[in-house]
Amino acid sequence: MSKKLVVEKTSSKGIVIDKAYVIQKIDLSPERYTISSKEDEVSKFEDALNIAKQEIANLAKGSEIFAGHNMIIEDITLHDAVISKINDDSKNVQIALSEAIEEIAAIFHMMDDEYMKERAADVKDVGSRLMCKLKGVSNNPFENIKENVVIIAEDLTPSDTALIDLNFVKGFITELGGVTSHVSIIARNLGLPALVGVNGIMSSVKEGDIIAMDASKGNIVINPDENELEEYRKLEEEFKKEEELLKQLENLKAVTKDGREVQLCANVGNILDIEMAVKHNIDGIGLFRSECVYMDNTHFPTEEEQFEIYKKAAELCNGKEVTIRTLDIGGDKSLPYYKFDFEENPFLGWRAIRISLELEDVFKAQLKAILRASAFGYVRIMYPMIISIEEIVRANQILEECKKELREANIKFDEDIEVGMMIETPASVILAEEFAKYVDFFSIGTNDLTQYMLVVDRGNKRIADMYNSFHPVVLESIKKVIEAGHKQNIKVGMCGEFASDARAAKILLGLGLDEFSMSASEINNVKKQILETSYEEAKNYANQVLENKTVESVMEFLKK
Repeated sequence: MSKKLVVEKTSSKGIVIDKAYVIQKIDLSPERYTISSKEDEVSKFEDALNIAKQEIANLAKGSEIFAGHNMIIEDITLHDAVISKINDDSKNVQIALSEAIEEIAAIFHMMDDEYMKERAADVKDVGSRLMCKLKGVSNNPFENIKENVVIIAEDLTPSDTALIDLNFVKGFITELGGVTSHVSIIARNLGLPALVGVNGIMSSVKEGDIIAMDASKGNIVINPDENELEEYRKLEEEFKKEEELLKQLENLKAVTKDGREVQLCANVGNILDIEMAVKHNIDGIGLFRSECVYMDNTHFPTEEEQFEIYKKAAELCNGKEVTIRTLDIGGDKSLPYYKFDFEENPFLGWRAIRISLELEDVFKAQLKAILRASAFGYVRIMYPMIISIEEIVRANQILEECKKELREANIKFDEDIEVGMMIETPASVILAEEFAKYVDFFSIGTNDLTQYMLVVDRGNKRIADMYNSFHPVVLESIKKVIEAGHKQNIKVGMCGEFASDARAAKILLGLGLDEFSMSASEINNVKKQILETSYEEAKNYANQVLENKTVESVMEFLKK
């Protein structure tokens, strides 16, 4: 008899019908033994560390994903924590490693930002690799995959997927993980269906069970009957046809039926994201989250380190836009190497541009790196979390100082580099027309804008249903910002999640949005909406939506 599961966390859309291949984790719990020699325990750790370092270094050459692992294992913090537990606390090397890894992973896991929270898995992955060396365990749970399968696992790490022959893998389901976890990124990049955070999947499925999964809707059927199989075969065929049609749109410009063209760009956090995004024939990078360069590091990255990354980004985009947001740290994002003071409400505290203007040397190192990279492509600078004209003026003064220093050093950069700002606070909405006199473009960050306009913590499950970017006050704010920008003849884009919502595409188009920026895999869905409508039709549609003054009536209108 079949068993059905319905889950919410779609990490990669698609439909698959195949056998389950269940991954059982090996026991890597530390042995509890009394040490006879601290020197021997330290030596065991150093040997395991050196072997693991070499393995990760080799993996990092072939995959950007392992660059973070490289930083973790090279970080003196991990090394010193383990050695200290051996020498100062007389703990054996396995206990010392286990405790050190848990402590470091906990720092990441406590962060509210989903991307950083998922990095705790990377720390644990490095710990597992080291523990295997200490225990003398060498086990590849994927070596018996010789046919098409859906992998079922508690979780999957970068080290796991490096061992998989992806020619046979047709989908993933994991008990743990989020939409920014490694398996989610891998699945989206490969175009494979995946569901993560599926509670009870490990106890519900056994090796060889048939899995029918509609990851687009979050449906799983274990051992489907003939009627259910037939239903999923039809869904699979329909999905493939739809994907083929969407893929045909990749080489088309996003132009409405009456000739209005908009830019469709990608949001990225690293070079790997850009490499995958450019394959979709994007119009550029609308948001490079530069904080990822800082968070995936063991120290504030130097000007030179950042320059190499931003230069590579510009070269990959080959003359297309690369908008680099300056350091947007604080709030729900912290750094493992910098201690932030405790704040009662960090979302309203010392964050983003406030940090950059105070840590001026850090800010200047970043601005110089971006300026230098602008000599290699169309690079733009964007400031986050602006609430006052004074902040814009001061940031631009520092930028001018950086330009002067580069000129004196005879270093080339784009003298006409465009400078923009995020619109993500009520202050920036109200003063939008004035701000537009000081910048070259706006980019609306709907994630924070929605949170601040509605005074709703988007991470609070109890009030999660109150967080809705279709709220009339958010829609009116977006309209006001677009109108203010256009009045001063500057372009207005959007890089929040709302830009990728197909239901919102026609509204945003009708309000006059010039640029949509989102995950590259969502671009064709939005492009389809734009190609199928006219600008005039979209304007009328947007006006009708804005006539609704409650969230409920807006959502009802959209259903119609």
